[in-house]
Amino acid sequence: MKIDIKIGIGFDVHSFTAGRKLILGGIEIPSDIGLEGHSDADVLLHAISDAILGALALGDIGQHFPNTDEKWKDVDSAVILNHCYSLVKKEGYSISNIDSMLALESPKISPYIDKIKNNISRILEISPSQISVKATTTEKLGFVGRAEGAVAMATVLLIKSDFNV
Repeated sequence: MKIDIKIGIGFDVHSFTAGRKLILGGIEIPSDIGLEGHSDADVLLHAISDAILGALALGDIGQHFPNTDEKWKDVDSAVILNHCYSLVKKEGYSISNIDSMLALESPKISPYIDKIKNNISRILEISPSQISVKATTTEKLGFVGRAEGAVAMATVLLIKSDFNV
């Protein structure tokens, strides 16, 4: 049996701004401010998308969804993630697991983690048990600590098995 394993990492950052919804993991989080970006600025789905693209050595979301193209203005980041997942399937891989981390001072994300995991599992056609979403603060340090923005990091493990060897 031959097993092909690929690992990718993703990272995204967006600043906070007034007048936008806060979307994390495809879920609207109640907040007075949202994240600035060409798309809906969902840092978590962007980090996961970049991790997938990295594992497949297919560039990053900026190459696939350039912020200079008005076609992608305010796009739902689930569209981006779904595109990346279609590339996983096209290359014959499956997603083994995703580990992700959100860093922001507020609002608190823990009440929404199950909803976020369920949404990501729906998009990627995997079990919520294959997805880890963690949230932390930066203890008031840096731009995240000053509540100027949010950061997300993600790692994805892709597997392709050939049982006919």
